[in-house]
Amino acid sequence: MSTEVAKKKQSPVALLKGALSADSTQQQFHDVLKENAGAFIASIIELYSSDNNLQKCDPNAVIMEALKAASLKLPINKNLGFAYIVSYKTSPQFQMGYKGYIQLAMRTGQFRYLNADKIYDGMRVDKDYLTGKIQILGAAKSDTVTGYFCYMELINGFSKAVYISREEAKTHGERYSQAYQYDIREKKKTCPWSTDFDAMGIKTAIKRLSKYFPMTVEMAQWMDDHDEEDI
Repeated sequence: MSTEVAKKKQSPVALLKGALSADSTQQQFHDVLKENAGAFIASIIELYSSDNNLQKCDPNAVIMEALKAASLKLPINKNLGFAYIVSYKTSPQFQMGYKGYIQLAMRTGQFRYLNADKIYDGMRVDKDYLTGKIQILGAAKSDTVTGYFCYMELINGFSKAVYISREEAKTHGERYSQAYQYDIREKKKTCPWSTDFDAMGIKTAIKRLSKYFPMTVEMAQWMDDHDEEDI
């Protein structure tokens, strides 16, 4: 039996494990994660094994997207919300979650406060157009989410806040996320915009505010490469 035929008979998970066991792949993860490389590689296997859509993607392509998360030292466990690897048709794509943005920002050591969350029905958002300050008033009357905010205050005293409505977040996702466009068109739920819309709404508010963040090299590089992209 030829090597190619043997590969075709292997399951996608077996192919992924084989690719991850290669010395060159092991070395790439070790170079960026050191002693944590083994645990991260195990998390790739766990993610791939539990995601039927991701298994339609080339295992080597999945590994390359996982390396992007590893280089930022962000876990890819879906439940943690730091980073995702999602499939767009048969193409795997790395996407940073809103907690990933917060994590990279906090690594600068320049934030006193950085908070992002949902706005609920019953709350009122007032903005002073002269100062740019935003106030959130009132209390939630229900679990209905009407918008999202992000607030930052640096150690030097600079502060800024951003608010977007739920409709604004939806418009952003439909415009910039190819995977979300695909899900809407095919009536599927394969990307975070479909499975955790509020998390993506919060992320959109953070991205709007991130232009005011003090930049690390890794944050600046990420923003340059993914300025308006939401996979």
